[in-house]
Amino acid sequence: MACPSSGSNSYTVVIIPLKTSLYSLDALRFYLWIKRLKDLEKEKDALCSGLEVLEKARLWYLQRLEANKARQDRIEAKSGLSSFLEDATEARSCLLRSRIQRVNGSLGSVMSETNAMSSSNPSLPEAVADSDLRWHNSVLTQKVTDKNRQISLLELEKDALLEQLDELQAR
Repeated sequence: MACPSSGSNSYTVVIIPLKTSLYSLDALRFYLWIKRLKDLEKEKDALCSGLEVLEKARLWYLQRLEANKARQDRIEAKSGLSSFLEDATEARSCLLRSRIQRVNGSLGSVMSETNAMSSSNPSLPEAVADSDLRWHNSVLTQKVTDKNRQISLLELEKDALLEQLDELQAR
């Protein structure tokens, strides 16, 4: 990581006596310059801390992808309906997916706001609105995909129940 360890969050205070009055323009400039440096240092610390969290999150995402792939392989190896009925973690998976989408949305929002504010683009509100719409569209697309998958699974379950009903009526 490029950032130093954030073990100490202390800041050094420098007091430099000025030859002129406390209310002079030079004193004000110096104060504002020191304040800007302090704010930039705090921003750097926050960015380094965020980078550390993102590195941990990246590893966590990779582990979750591997676990997801293993679950997919395990489900594909079993027959369709029995594997669905055996999977009791569907609610937990839905909650996790919702939280992941919220985190991804927050990160996307932070990055789009940062990029929009750093650029000298006169259409700043339009760029942010466009980014927000794109993100909202991707979230809605994911929700539609999830609902379609749930519908397919429910149709499989319905077909299996109808087959069981036919077997029971045939007896």
